[in-house]
Amino acid sequence: MARSLEHATARRTARTARGPRALTVEEARSLQERLVVDAAAARQDLPDLVAFLLGTGLRIGEACALRPLDVDLDAGTLTVTGTVIRERGRGLLIQDVPKTTAGRRTITLPPRTVELLQRRITILATVGDDPVLFPSPQGRLRDPSNTNGDLRQALDRAGFPWATSHTFRKTVATRLDEAGLSARQIADHLGHSRPSLTQDVYLGRGTASPRTAAVIRRAL
Repeated sequence: MARSLEHATARRTARTARGPRALTVEEARSLQERLVVDAAAARQDLPDLVAFLLGTGLRIGEACALRPLDVDLDAGTLTVTGTVIRERGRGLLIQDVPKTTAGRRTITLPPRTVELLQRRITILATVGDDPVLFPSPQGRLRDPSNTNGDLRQALDRAGFPWATSHTFRKTVATRLDEAGLSARQIADHLGHSRPSLTQDVYLGRGTASPRTAAVIRRAL
């Protein structure tokens, strides 16, 4: 109980009026290294998912809805076309319109993220029915809420009780901000309709910017 209260306090302390804290470059690397050797996290396919989120800044629901057809490996881009939701009476499904209108966007990927997606697409090559790239361990659509719960436990075990899935978006936004990208460019990358939201909470319009991939690549 005391440990749970300590983690809860750490999570509250890390949050400010500007939103979740970002990971430093070293923290991001350390977290990924710890997840790789965490057997439970590996069973839940969290190491790849976290690496992908840190390489793109996508929301968990958007990542869970990503399909091979959304990825252009030759161009090194992906297009966010939907998000996974739970609908009463129907269960989990892909909503083809993302969370916001600005959520439908094309972003450029850093090379390591392209390699990650290439590997996962190759593994799924024999699977029919338009598979998603980050399914549940059972091979079905992944529940973003359950994934957040699994991630919460994995982050605690890894020594990052203050971090959340929003931390990954904050981290990407911070790297882009540090590189001098405008609030508009960062908002476009993250899928925000208002740059003010990006500035107020995460410090990304719908076209790919190679500059964003170059910035993230240097931080991975």
